[in-house]
Amino acid sequence: MKEECGVVGVVLPEAEPQSNSSAFQIYYGLYALQHRGQESTGITIHNGCSANSIKGMGLVPEVYVKDDLKNLTGNVGIGHVRYSTSGNSGIENCQPLVVNFKGGTVAIAHNGNLVNACELRDELESEGRIFITDSDTEVIAHLLVKQLLKHNIFDSIRQVMQRLVGSYSLTILIDGQLIAVRDPLGIKPLCIGEVEGGYAVASESVAIDTLNGKLLRDVYPGEVLFFNDGEIESYQLDNEKRSAHCVFEYIYFARPDSIIDGKLVYKVREKIGRVLADEHPVESDVVSPVPDSGITSAIGYSKESGIKYSEGLMKNRYIGRTFILPGQEMRDIAVRLKMNTISDNIDGERLILIDDSIVRGTTSKRIVNMIRDSGAKEVHARIGSPPIIAPCYLGIDMATREQLIASQNTIEGIRDMIGVDSIGYLSIDGLVEAIGINKNELCLGCLTGRYPVEIYGEECCAHLQSRLSEY
Repeated sequence: MKEECGVVGVVLPEAEPQSNSSAFQIYYGLYALQHRGQESTGITIHNGCSANSIKGMGLVPEVYVKDDLKNLTGNVGIGHVRYSTSGNSGIENCQPLVVNFKGGTVAIAHNGNLVNACELRDELESEGRIFITDSDTEVIAHLLVKQLLKHNIFDSIRQVMQRLVGSYSLTILIDGQLIAVRDPLGIKPLCIGEVEGGYAVASESVAIDTLNGKLLRDVYPGEVLFFNDGEIESYQLDNEKRSAHCVFEYIYFARPDSIIDGKLVYKVREKIGRVLADEHPVESDVVSPVPDSGITSAIGYSKESGIKYSEGLMKNRYIGRTFILPGQEMRDIAVRLKMNTISDNIDGERLILIDDSIVRGTTSKRIVNMIRDSGAKEVHARIGSPPIIAPCYLGIDMATREQLIASQNTIEGIRDMIGVDSIGYLSIDGLVEAIGINKNELCLGCLTGRYPVEIYGEECCAHLQSRLSEY
């Protein structure tokens, strides 16, 4: 799995004409969300007359230069960090996406994925609209501009939301107007907070914390927020009061110190570890995490089981983006470059290895080999999620169905393929218990093959159901 995307929007009180405070606030907010996307980033600020942007490929501190940020003047703007789940990796797909039309300027930053983007794009192209990117965000932009030529902003957004199928948390800048939108199922996270007498909206609460702000609440599923003259206007455009929050925000994606839909992610992951210990106990000497996403669950497993916690793996946090190397030997070196063993904590021990999930299984196998080479007597894998048996179509860059190890193999087959003495996956009921949100309010599509929206062309195969009943 790869990270998804992060969005930020900031509106500050009217200040000096040349104020660049909002640009710097967005910069630091994006820095806090860097874990959600390391491919590209962008900031768009409206100065009262026009929208100006800085965009680039790479990490937040690599793209922005202090003097350039100083030139982004204005009290309102939006920002984005990207990992491509739809569209190629290139500067043309870097967000915020800015579109000029005869009624003004629209800028959009999008976290999520539309499952009907191709159909909508075909429709728009048949009307003569020209696309300059291959991202689904431009589909949203064209739909919005089309409606803005006929309706006011509120009615335009309502019309667009009725056409979109999939996940979307949006920060939108229409001239000097900041707007936040969350899809009717609330699949992707979005929250609001107070910052320096103004407001910030962000994918995760850690961005608001970084700005020394005060978290107010999550944006509700199907809610549209308008930020006007120091006030927030809220409109609920979907009144079915249902949700399908992405479970992998809690398992893997979000930072542990974030609050997602009222739940502190750290506590959820610690509870995952405790439930894992209850569901899959084993005699052992050491509980050890696969860093970083397995750390909190390993602490929970250790506390519940009474088995001591000790780090057997150390992550190199300065390696930067993943790269592809030819040949098995070079790939093994790449794994060691990202992660190394602490042999003294492993040698002669019966070790419980806690990881957040297994997708293809190739990295898990290499890690297990490293641990065995360091002298472990036994290795027992405990996984803080149920088996991933189906692809994600709603904003996570996951393997294809054929590449998913749990879609193609039994539990015993997975155990043998990654080379552990035993393996235990968290149950779906255990995951729901750990999150503390009703099962009917969560998106479990990748774990069950049943999605909260219709996936065009997707059929839930019989063998998936047999896998699910086995797990």
